[in-house]
Amino acid sequence: MNGGRAVFFVVPDAIDDPDRVSGGNRYDQRVRDGLRADGWAVRMVLVTDRGAGPTAGALAQLPENALVLVDGLLATREPAALTVHGARLRLVVLVHLVADAPTDDQTAALRAARRIIATSDWTRSELLEQDAADPHRIVVAHPGTDPAPATRPSASGGRLLCVATVAPHKGQDLLVRTLIGFADRDDWTCNVVGSLRVDPDFVEALRAEIDAVGLAGRVRFTGVLTGRALEAAYADADLMVLPSRTESYGMAVAEALAHGVPVLATAVGGLPEAIAVPGAAVLVPPDDVWALHVVLQQWWTDPALRSARATAAFQARAAGRSWSTTTSIVAAALDAALADVGRTDPGRTEAVPS
Repeated sequence: MNGGRAVFFVVPDAIDDPDRVSGGNRYDQRVRDGLRADGWAVRMVLVTDRGAGPTAGALAQLPENALVLVDGLLATREPAALTVHGARLRLVVLVHLVADAPTDDQTAALRAARRIIATSDWTRSELLEQDAADPHRIVVAHPGTDPAPATRPSASGGRLLCVATVAPHKGQDLLVRTLIGFADRDDWTCNVVGSLRVDPDFVEALRAEIDAVGLAGRVRFTGVLTGRALEAAYADADLMVLPSRTESYGMAVAEALAHGVPVLATAVGGLPEAIAVPGAAVLVPPDDVWALHVVLQQWWTDPALRSARATAAFQARAAGRSWSTTTSIVAAALDAALADVGRTDPGRTEAVPS
């Protein structure tokens, strides 16, 4: 227990929206629930993406010297809010994604934080490359997984699964183009699980491609699945395919391995960190349909290879990270922010009242 410490958790208002499930929202939910289970008084502050200056308005309402955990998406949208309030609040920023070319204002917002929590080592290295903070102020709290029943592989290996928001950065267009190359095989299906609302035009284009080659009955877009429905999707999968163009970590990959499902994914960002046992996954270059095709061809034509991958994935179930570890790291970063007697920015030291 933490002795009754309190933290304001400032997050996008979609955190619990069942139609807008994302890795960032799920991470925030687990941190919230984990901190509360450990005795923290977590006071949620929900920020809309509409109107003028919603993050600044939310921070302005918080008491002087309050401990505040801020979702990094809000820092990206409205960086000046963190800079303005950084001197009077004990800010900790939770960074899920790193901007490719951050503005000076976005970098200044991160420098206003007492601590930065990154969700992967890759994210931390990107932040250091961008000179967003001193190295000792950035900690890594990888996403965790829950214990899950092991999936039984089928004889053919033909049950494919992709779990991700359906959008260009997740690369489902690459998956569809790859599967079209196997239209002459009749021993596979693919369930695409994830929100269909982020980029409806992208979804419609994918469906048109699939319809044009007669694969609509075999490539199924389920929309968001949670709870038992998501568990059932993992239970009915032989191989997880995630051809992302960018990933800060790859929570869906870690969850597939927690179910003993082997993975075919792209070697981007922090995604390799989600693979607890290397033999359980094959990583290919991003934007490479040919590589995806070759790996799937090998998967379907080599039963011994499928068996070896499945065995490695089963072993990975015991090697995954836990959400309790994630929460402990976040809590330690919050404690460190509470213990700070001042905030050091590049070129100056500023005392903050305790």
